[in-house]
Amino acid sequence: MNLLRREFFARSAHEVAPDLIGVTLLVDGVGGRIVEVEAYDQDDPASHSFRGQTLRNAVMFGPAGHAYVYRSYGIHWCLNVVCAERGRAEAVLIRALEPQHGLEAMWSRRGVQAERSLCSGPGKLCQALGVTGAHDGLPLDEPPFELRARTEAPTIVTGTRIGLTRAADRPWRYGLAGSPYLSRRF
Repeated sequence: MNLLRREFFARSAHEVAPDLIGVTLLVDGVGGRIVEVEAYDQDDPASHSFRGQTLRNAVMFGPAGHAYVYRSYGIHWCLNVVCAERGRAEAVLIRALEPQHGLEAMWSRRGVQAERSLCSGPGKLCQALGVTGAHDGLPLDEPPFELRARTEAPTIVTGTRIGLTRAADRPWRYGLAGSPYLSRRF
């Protein structure tokens, strides 16, 4: 099994994002195959790093290969992977995955029966995997995280990002073609 190391993330979020499709993400052994992500860079008005470093977004400013976890609308946790070189704040939001490991834990945490509903959105995914603010800043190549490299090149589709008011037209959303586990069809 080939695990991703921090060096994998020391590139532009626009390079890392499509390369994450098909990677297996586990948190304490619970997770599955990543099927949808969105890229955010420092020049992007929709990015948390656009206006500079704050206490909330400090993790985005490096180093690469760490988790950036924040609350969306004060309700849902969202998991991002920090990309690029130190000082350049970029990240990839993990939007959806195909549940494969620890389904009982996911069902218990989410309170839903439909497998498709377990991780088909960034908030659902974090709830199913047990990701909280306590994971913010943790390295992605050490427990509780495990990222297993994909074993084959997937067919990737692209589209505009979801739920944004700024820079919503940028085609920086990537997904696994034909996956029933996407948060929304492309």
